[in-house]
Amino acid sequence: MTMPVWIKHAAQLATLASENEGPRTKADMSDLGIIENGSVWLEDGVIKAVGTTKELEQRFSARAKVAEMIDASGLLVTPGLVDPHTHVVYGGSREKEFEMRLEGTSYMEIMNAGGGIHATNRMTREATEEELIEQTTRRLNSFLSHGVTTVEGKSGYGMDLETELKQLRVMKKLQQTHPIDLVPTFMGAHAVPPEYKGREDKFVDLLIEEMLPVVAGEKLAEFNDVFCEKGVFTPEQSKRILEAGKHYGLIPKIHADEIEPYGGAELAAEIGAISAEHLLKASEEGVRAMAKSGTIACLLPATALFLREKAANGRFMIDEGVAVAISTDANPGSSPTTSMPLVMNLACILMRMTPAEALTAATYNAACAINRQECVGSLEVGKQADVVLWDVKNYQELQYLFGVNHMKSVWKNGVQVVRADG
Repeated sequence: MTMPVWIKHAAQLATLASENEGPRTKADMSDLGIIENGSVWLEDGVIKAVGTTKELEQRFSARAKVAEMIDASGLLVTPGLVDPHTHVVYGGSREKEFEMRLEGTSYMEIMNAGGGIHATNRMTREATEEELIEQTTRRLNSFLSHGVTTVEGKSGYGMDLETELKQLRVMKKLQQTHPIDLVPTFMGAHAVPPEYKGREDKFVDLLIEEMLPVVAGEKLAEFNDVFCEKGVFTPEQSKRILEAGKHYGLIPKIHADEIEPYGGAELAAEIGAISAEHLLKASEEGVRAMAKSGTIACLLPATALFLREKAANGRFMIDEGVAVAISTDANPGSSPTTSMPLVMNLACILMRMTPAEALTAATYNAACAINRQECVGSLEVGKQADVVLWDVKNYQELQYLFGVNHMKSVWKNGVQVVRADG
């Protein structure tokens, strides 16, 4: 048992609490459940009480001496941020490709020449499990320092059974040893290995018949993702892979319509995917289909910025009734960042989301995109005591002062794991 923590006098306590269940849409994305002069009591790893400081003083005055008192005067307090789409486990880096793209070579040209995902595949295959744990730990530490307490992680940098299992086992070990909650996704269908070029359906057969049964049998993943894109996996192949995953109890996700319109959003709605990712080139029909199916749009504005592409139309998606989440897409090729605060800034600047919508997309809706809304994503009694103090006075300032990490302190399961002053 740890000492109770009483955070009090917050200028704003953004609880993200709501009477409505499920991912937030339209106007509900702007309801942050703000409490002025707010207070939250953390004990035994969970949230025990939330309210005004006056309310909690009346309730807990007799126990104040046994709690660690945190004065949050002048500060914003939020739930721990949730990153619902990352490729955090990989070997090596690809800074040279960044320079190549600035000189005019396209992302797909680099990939088709053996770079891109294929380059990271080679480095990840060569890395030992211990090396991957060391590299991934550094990235997770960086996430924590930016106020992120829950991270989804995908495999997909192997595309052979041995390396896919190695990535997923690394996540399983880090889930047990690192403060961050790490949510695993199998993404053997990240690209077609060079040795299967011209025999793509054979690789799909391998995924379905050999990889998925082992991943599911060892309970190494909760979700199954596929890169549905021209030159990668067709909608028909993607559907086969995702339906097969459903057979094994893996919830479908889909990388959709990133490079060009390809029917990915429509497929996500058709198969009942929990989320569709990227969506830079999603059709209006596909967006409306997602709104009807309840599929969450997981948007990645840092990726668009890094690739110098126009960001997804988040404003249109919200207006059409799609629940929107946002993510870093942390990966070595198209978004080498762990800064969810920057992603929130970019959601406002590049996708015309409001500051309130951006915070919802990085907390509660992000939790919904990885099926964690019952335990994280909002400050509510009974949920995990994942809390962040920000050195700003309100949620608008968090997005207004962009490109700066305003994190002051982070609690994970009621334990302070990061302080900005060391």
